[in-house]
Amino acid sequence: MTTSTFQSTDHTEGVRRPGRWLALSVLVLAVLLVAVDATVLGLATPFLSEDLEPTGTQLLWIGDVYSFVIAGLLVSMGSLGDRIGRKKLLLIGATAFGAVSVLNAYATSPETMIVARALLGVAGATLMPSTLALIRNLFHDPRERSLAIGIWGAMASAGAAVGPVVGGFLLEHFWWGSVFLINLPVMAVLVLVGIKLIPESKNPDPGPWDLPSVALSLVGMIGVVYAIKELASHGPSPDAGLAALAGIGALAWFVRRQLTLPAPLLDMRLFRHRGFSGAVLADLLTILGLSGLVFFLSQFFQLVQGRQPLEAGLAELPAAIGAVTAGLIAGVVARRFSVRSVVSGGLAAVGLSLAVLTGLDQHTGYPLLGSALLVVGVGAGFSFTVTADVILSSVPKEQAGSASAVSETAYELGAALGIAVLGSIVTGVYRGFPVPAGVPSDVASAAHESLGGAVEASGALAPGTAAALVSAGQEAFVDGLRIAAGVGAAVLLATAVAAWFLLRGQKLEDGVAH
Repeated sequence: MTTSTFQSTDHTEGVRRPGRWLALSVLVLAVLLVAVDATVLGLATPFLSEDLEPTGTQLLWIGDVYSFVIAGLLVSMGSLGDRIGRKKLLLIGATAFGAVSVLNAYATSPETMIVARALLGVAGATLMPSTLALIRNLFHDPRERSLAIGIWGAMASAGAAVGPVVGGFLLEHFWWGSVFLINLPVMAVLVLVGIKLIPESKNPDPGPWDLPSVALSLVGMIGVVYAIKELASHGPSPDAGLAALAGIGALAWFVRRQLTLPAPLLDMRLFRHRGFSGAVLADLLTILGLSGLVFFLSQFFQLVQGRQPLEAGLAELPAAIGAVTAGLIAGVVARRFSVRSVVSGGLAAVGLSLAVLTGLDQHTGYPLLGSALLVVGVGAGFSFTVTADVILSSVPKEQAGSASAVSETAYELGAALGIAVLGSIVTGVYRGFPVPAGVPSDVASAAHESLGGAVEASGALAPGTAAALVSAGQEAFVDGLRIAAGVGAAVLLATAVAAWFLLRGQKLEDGVAH
């Protein structure tokens, strides 16, 4: 089955809509912000730990729940946008995103913070598929659309890497809640300008929005991700087993239901298209490697190498530069060579960079770390942008929201799994570190929760004992980071091989579609 099988037959597609590039600039604001919010918390973690005193598990949930909820709701929200109008959903979501950001900024307990992050995820889920679906309807020339998706992908990848820089600047001048308040002016611009510039689009014959499917999608995604997180962190347990069964059961029921509905939330027949399935898989695992690496290197730079937040953020900037550069030229390169060589090459680049980090230690110099981040950014930028283009051009434009949601679900699930799986490996190794003699049990318990907790708890000890405790914690954290990098490298390199076969013969569209 070829890409053209899915093409829309709308003869107005050759028309170039005026103001489309201005409209794109507004849309990428939303993408940038949602992506920034996924990683900005990495640098704020030590400050948040000190203020809210979360347990290690609560800290992982604060980092994860945003991406979990987004991943669980994206398909439902993409389908809702197809039905009520993508512009309408985008503007409602942007307003909610700004309001809930205030709740995040002023959270006073770990529980409040987890709930606030979850609500932010609900709002974020309305934004991401709407932006990509609107691009599908703004840009009808395939080459222009490839460039627009390249800019979109660059902002999504760059947002994940720019988050630490923005966070670092704010944390050096304000309190940790400021990393959320920056959302307010950006969302205000998005709403005010978006009302004027963005055209409305929706499926003219969408059918009803199926609420049981929404519930099954949410339960399924969160159940599976929670089970993976628990399994990686604590090993097999009844809780993890029940969550896995509930999640897999809900997703199986979701798939079965979609195949019987006359107007499904997600057309499962799209996955029969080998290129579509391969692109979704590549999407998910590219972001798994990128987000997991960025999240934990933020802590490594600060808590192990002793950098200030802004310096730590700037240290991660090569990933953003690489992602933006690769995203902008990805469409041209994929047409010049091939989709599978660009995607497989990108995945292999991320995997090899992670493999290099298996040699990491506390004193690893920045040239090696910066180079690894640059290559990860380039690899992710190429792979993610081309796969998004493949996914979006594989469907009729009436289904753009649902297809975009699949791409975005892969992105957010990859981000959640990157933090959950790689993070749980780091946490699992870290918790076993031997505490120096003379450390009270309550201090030892706090130190075993997180490296930030160890640094904070060491303040109550004599200088020599404190230094020994922090040093032991740092060594264990680096050990965990090395193992996580090795696991990530193996997964990405295996996916590069799989993508080479799955994307065989896949091409990006050329010329103006009619």
